[in-house]
Amino acid sequence: MLVLSVMLPGIIAALWVSWQTWSDEQEATVRHMRDSTRALSMVVDKELARRAGIARVLSLSQMLDSAPQIAPEDLAMLELQSRRAMQGLSGWVELTAPDRTLFSTRLAAGRAPEAPLNAPATAAQNTQNAPAAPITPLTPVSPTPPSTAASAPAVAARPPGLPNIAASRPVLAREAVPLLEQAVIGDLGPDPATGQLRAQIVQPIERGGQVWLNMSITVLPQELQQIIDGQRLPADWTATIMDGHGTIVARHPGGISYAGRLPSDDLRRLMATRDEARFESVNLDGQPVVGYFSKSPQGWTVVTAVPRDLGLGGLGGRTALQPIAIGALLLVLVGMFGALWISRRISGPIHALNEIANDLRAGEPVRAPRTGMLECDEVALALEDASAAIRQGRSELEERVNEAIDRTREAEQLSSRAQRIAALGRLTGGVAHDFNNLLGVISNSAHLIQRSPHAESLAMPLGAIMRSVDVGSRLTQHLLRVAGRQSVHPQVIDLRSTLGEMNELLATVLGKRMQLTTTMAPDLPSVRVDPSELELALINIALNARDATSGMGEITLEAGRAAPGDTQDLAPGEYVAISVTDRGPGIPDDILSRVFEPFFTTKQVGKGTGLGLSQVMGFCVQAGGTARIASQPGAGTTVTLLLPSQTSAPARERPAQPREAAPPNQLAGTRVLLVEDNEELNRVTASLLRSFSCQVLSAKDADEALQLFGSGAAVDVVLSDVVMPGSMDGQALARELRRRRAGLPIVLISGFSEALTAESSFIVLRKPASPAQILQALQRAMGLPTGM
Repeated sequence: MLVLSVMLPGIIAALWVSWQTWSDEQEATVRHMRDSTRALSMVVDKELARRAGIARVLSLSQMLDSAPQIAPEDLAMLELQSRRAMQGLSGWVELTAPDRTLFSTRLAAGRAPEAPLNAPATAAQNTQNAPAAPITPLTPVSPTPPSTAASAPAVAARPPGLPNIAASRPVLAREAVPLLEQAVIGDLGPDPATGQLRAQIVQPIERGGQVWLNMSITVLPQELQQIIDGQRLPADWTATIMDGHGTIVARHPGGISYAGRLPSDDLRRLMATRDEARFESVNLDGQPVVGYFSKSPQGWTVVTAVPRDLGLGGLGGRTALQPIAIGALLLVLVGMFGALWISRRISGPIHALNEIANDLRAGEPVRAPRTGMLECDEVALALEDASAAIRQGRSELEERVNEAIDRTREAEQLSSRAQRIAALGRLTGGVAHDFNNLLGVISNSAHLIQRSPHAESLAMPLGAIMRSVDVGSRLTQHLLRVAGRQSVHPQVIDLRSTLGEMNELLATVLGKRMQLTTTMAPDLPSVRVDPSELELALINIALNARDATSGMGEITLEAGRAAPGDTQDLAPGEYVAISVTDRGPGIPDDILSRVFEPFFTTKQVGKGTGLGLSQVMGFCVQAGGTARIASQPGAGTTVTLLLPSQTSAPARERPAQPREAAPPNQLAGTRVLLVEDNEELNRVTASLLRSFSCQVLSAKDADEALQLFGSGAAVDVVLSDVVMPGSMDGQALARELRRRRAGLPIVLISGFSEALTAESSFIVLRKPASPAQILQALQRAMGLPTGM
């Protein structure tokens, strides 16, 4: 009877545990579906946002600032940048005007669309060879937010014939696209040209208050299908990605064969009223399922579902649990008679165990009391041990969850920073390349003027032009360093001498209405930095100080040894502190913590880029130090550069740059093949070479150069740009020419540092190069004496 009396509460406990286990499994399955759905929705949203970001960056290109008149070379460069931005991604980028497609990366590079949009086939224009035609501005219309795209029209009070911006095709400029601040995610639909299902991210391009063009990025169902397949879901699970209209884009199982179909009506009605919810329905395969859906911020929906009947471990465990419950009840009835006989003897220990079980369920610490019954005491001790283990496991789980959250945040910050740096690299690299071409035109033109009979009367303005070219060249080198395409050149410098030389430059930057006071410690040590970077950092700080004080007041520059309290978080050693202080209105605390972030600025649009103080911080960190800022509202702002000192290394004065002398000209009659895609730079450089008595053959790209070379034209030496559009760049062209004629003299010219060292077998000049440098390089490539 004692054994029976002990079994009875065990059976009851087993029933309770079974029911509780079934309930927990049911809740766990729903939580698993919910978490999987939300995670997949975040992945889909990130992929869409990534392409929307590409469309936004491309739409802000300076090459589109001339709309509606866009030069063909600008379109070609923008198309090249679009192809580079879409590397590693499926889909394509299209730039459309009201009556034609300006380019599409779906086609081969350099190939124009066969016919413009909404126009007969005979009206097609080649955007590579013909000037851009005027473009009619777009009519602004208010868009519908993506989250309501499935239940509301995309445009309020849309005129007849106006397309839906959420539709899955590019919106024609003539059809009144909405003026949007960000890209709009379209729905799935067939491509007008091929009938292939795809969605589009449409970014209207606005210039001068008018929308002229549409930049669209295509999203293919195959890309989203790869995301679902990468989740490795169980075979009996269903996962679906739907667009803003509720159309299926990708699905597991079945793949993209389900693309274009609609879910069940009851699920569509529920999705129209909720952003996420649990549901029960019948899937497209006719199977009853229980699922969960979640709508992303971009308006697309992810649905995850499992079959209703999964056995005891899932939502269908109720049927499998019934026999266990009935058998347990029968055992309870049989043992009830024995329980009545010993109930008085075991009621106390049982009540004690019940209290312990309640404490265990509530998550409270369990203490095992002595009940006077050996069996109950052993159970109480086991429950006490289980309670301690559960509490320890819960503490460890919370700790791991917190660590996972911290790692996720760090990964998000690194990813966001990498994207900003990549966008900065593409933009600044393109700007520096174009600016170098302009400097080359100015420099070569100035040298041509110097060779004229009236050059002496123009000596002063020509000298100013050449000095400006040198300053512009240094600025482009800095842009390339910011873009990660140019290396710095640190050297040990004497700060007292260097800062003294910069006084006049800083005074010019600040203006005549501001007073600059410089104070330097007598024992100021040397530092090892790039002098140009230091000069640029102080110029950026001075410009901010001038803007903060409205161009009036006093600026103080102090240099000395850093106090120990300022370098606690830096590597051990001595540091130099260079501080610039203004008496402006100061910076609020909520803005002060963000001033060193790239692209962050409080200035009006067009008044600042947000790169000034970020360059200061980058320069200091690269030199092994850091930058700090302190400000008090109404009392001014102080920016301090902390740089490691070089007390053990001798200070070196920067040598004066000797004036470059032109080498003797030995190129008379030399036949030069000039390859340069910039028309102005090509024409001026050709004139410069002709002034050296050279015969010049000009080509705008590698294809034209190979055609001239293969036509039998006599060529003695080749002068080619490195970065240019077409099927190959300058380096590939040089290798091909050397393959056709071994030992052919070739000189390359580029503004990118990696191009300056990539080909050791060729002479490479840094753009912009002076005529003396070009002359010397050509003579050196041909094996002629340079006299230098």
